[in-house]
Amino acid sequence: METFFSKIKLIWTDITLRKRVLFVLLALVLFRLLAAIPIPNIDNVELNRFLSSDQFFGILNIFSGGGLTNLSIIMLGVGPYITSSIIMQLLTIMVPALKRIYHEEGEAGRKKFTQYSRLLTIPLAAIQGFALLAVLESKNILVNLSAFDKITDLIIVIAGSILLTWIGELVSEFGIGNGVSLIIFAGIVSRLPAEINQMIFTFDVSQIPLYLMFIVVGVLVIAGIVLVTESERPIPVTYAKRVRGMKMYGGGSTYLPLRVNQAGVIPIIFALSILLFPQMIGTFLSRFSGNAILSNISHTLMSFSQTSLLYAVLYFILVFLFTYFYTAVTFDPEALSTNLQKNGAFIPGIRPGASTSDYISKVLSRITLLGAIFLGFIAILPLIMQSLTGITAIALGGTSILIVVSVVLDLIKKVDAQVSMREY
Repeated sequence: METFFSKIKLIWTDITLRKRVLFVLLALVLFRLLAAIPIPNIDNVELNRFLSSDQFFGILNIFSGGGLTNLSIIMLGVGPYITSSIIMQLLTIMVPALKRIYHEEGEAGRKKFTQYSRLLTIPLAAIQGFALLAVLESKNILVNLSAFDKITDLIIVIAGSILLTWIGELVSEFGIGNGVSLIIFAGIVSRLPAEINQMIFTFDVSQIPLYLMFIVVGVLVIAGIVLVTESERPIPVTYAKRVRGMKMYGGGSTYLPLRVNQAGVIPIIFALSILLFPQMIGTFLSRFSGNAILSNISHTLMSFSQTSLLYAVLYFILVFLFTYFYTAVTFDPEALSTNLQKNGAFIPGIRPGASTSDYISKVLSRITLLGAIFLGFIAILPLIMQSLTGITAIALGGTSILIVVSVVLDLIKKVDAQVSMREY
């Protein structure tokens, strides 16, 4: 406890750290102010009725940071940017030129890759914004819209999404932690007061055992997330002794930490982004009820909801696959093996070069299997609880808890790193 308060004191006494923390707080306040500014011509009664009966838009609301609750100018949130990032990550596998940019050109290549993601965000925001506004108009939530009003609303929501993405990148650069993740985190946390009020309103004494069970499961889930996120598989590394002149260098030993959950919360965000597409398309096609073919397609896609078994199975599989995929994209055993060899380091009992790369890949594949299964199980656990208890509100709980806990852990590590650097 004393160490905790000493770190808090250091944060507020160190000018650089204090500026970073204040910048993050200012950015989040600005984000919440933007989320409170609605677009014009909204029928609030129809909006509240629609949001309370549609679980799909409840999930979409996570990415908008609560912006869909009142149809704010940032209703798209960082969703288009996340989608563009997914597409760009997939292209690194299919396009060798992009893979070279991402892996071989260092920091300059990463900046170029990020710029491509930003440019792709604009057309994706236009497509998602047009589809969302069309659905809202078909549900009589947006009323009395002229052609000029529709174009204006579309430009506003595109600009809102780009602005929010820019704010997130500023937080990553001048603040502490990942800005986009913090925006999603802030949107989830901002809904807590409303969720607590709803629980107080619907409190039933006869349901106390069920509430206690949810609390126990929640504590176990949080503990499991922390355990898996913090777990590492250390690989011993030894540096060969080198003689230069009259002095001897090297000869030390250390270890290479491989995290069980190397991908963090990214697989969950990726999987949800993919699963949103069928329901978004189905919701958009529902406005063409006069066409029998489009109506049937819409009904099929809309039936792909959180309550279906197919949704849970696909959710698990996507989280599992994205965990492996993101780990493979961001962690290159061959490059690591080459760097170890260049620095005169080796893994005891393993030959340098290809054998070291194969060994690291084998270890990484095994520990990622555990992380992927755990993430997939945690992701669908709320759906299992929902099917057993019938309480639909819990369907958003697992995803939200997973994102919140992962973001908090990442933020704590970033703060500790900044504090340690100042102490030294």
